[in-house]
Amino acid sequence: MLRKINKDIEYIMENDPAAKSKIEVFLLYPSIHALIIYRIAHFFYKNKLFFTARFMSQIGRFLTGIEIHPGAKIGEGILIDHGMGVVIGETAEVGNRVTIYHGTTLGGTGKDTGKRHPTVGNDVFIGSGVKILGPINIGDNVKIGANSVVLKDVPNGATVVGIPAKIVKTNNLEQLS
Repeated sequence: MLRKINKDIEYIMENDPAAKSKIEVFLLYPSIHALIIYRIAHFFYKNKLFFTARFMSQIGRFLTGIEIHPGAKIGEGILIDHGMGVVIGETAEVGNRVTIYHGTTLGGTGKDTGKRHPTVGNDVFIGSGVKILGPINIGDNVKIGANSVVLKDVPNGATVVGIPAKIVKTNNLEQLS
């Protein structure tokens, strides 16, 4: 767990120009606090101590405004910037080196059973207020513009914006309409 938290702190130092020191990030960033609590809760969840896991996640939500279900799978190098209102559902999977801004939901649609939440690849940027809903896949190196609603798979290297989200760039090449 300490290795993962260190990776999270390093990623924040690389990607948040406001971060001045590792100790500042560790002590003052809600992102780190939410991830530490999530990682403890996830341990309990994997060991079938579901009440304890959910109790821990509710403490994390109360303290940080970031709700990460203990059943979610979260990678290393995660930055939840200005994280108030972020919700990550039970079957969501988040890769490595992912930036998530405030008000984002990785949620379900209410219509699915089993895998109900999105899978987010590596090196993904998710803007403020984004809603990614359902058991969809977000590829590697994807950028999702603020307030987009993503309801379909997004391929590697794409940039998507809008409601519903549409691809505007692929591998840094603008899409022709």
